[in-house]
Amino acid sequence: MQIKTFVKGPIDANNYLVIDEKSNEAVLIDCSAPDTYFIDQIKETGANLKYILLTHGHFDHILGCNEFAKTFGIDIYVGEDDKSQIEYAPEMTMMLGGIRIPEVTSVNRSIKEGDTFKIGDIELKAISTPGHTDGGMCFLSNDGTLFSGDTMFHGSFGRTDFLGGNLNKLKKSITEKLFKLPEETVVLPGHGHKTTIKFEKQFNEINKI
Repeated sequence: MQIKTFVKGPIDANNYLVIDEKSNEAVLIDCSAPDTYFIDQIKETGANLKYILLTHGHFDHILGCNEFAKTFGIDIYVGEDDKSQIEYAPEMTMMLGGIRIPEVTSVNRSIKEGDTFKIGDIELKAISTPGHTDGGMCFLSNDGTLFSGDTMFHGSFGRTDFLGGNLNKLKKSITEKLFKLPEETVVLPGHGHKTTIKFEKQFNEINKI
């Protein structure tokens, strides 16, 4: 498995291109910018992009969806309970800084707990982790890599003061689901640097709540 990280968008979100080197199939996890340079970077890998998985529906993780869907003709998936986040995204950007974005109309598929997505020999399993948003999802690969979105960061966790946020739910998602994963699991978050479950069990700020 090959993973390429692209830091894109107004809040420097991590976008992960996961490539099965045997089949050359790929999935993009989060899609935070519509610029043609980002699209060209994906094309230059030569990978066959099959679909996009969204960890949640906040605007800074979905801004590229319309352009990517148009360019690659692929399905885009989000947690069933985050469809309202997609609809709310233009209003959210105006509240946060007056940024005007078009309606995101390309997210056409939903995800639920336990859904699996395959590219070649790689399997990604959806883990429902509400708290940052109602429909937040993490994705665990069969090689032990967790894509945690904004549920959990290096040493910290996603904010819960936006629509659908709930601190108690987020703590439960992290401590009762993510912390139950093997300690050697590598965690690739929606912002910032990678970490491990072992490190987060010891040092994540969620433990102080």
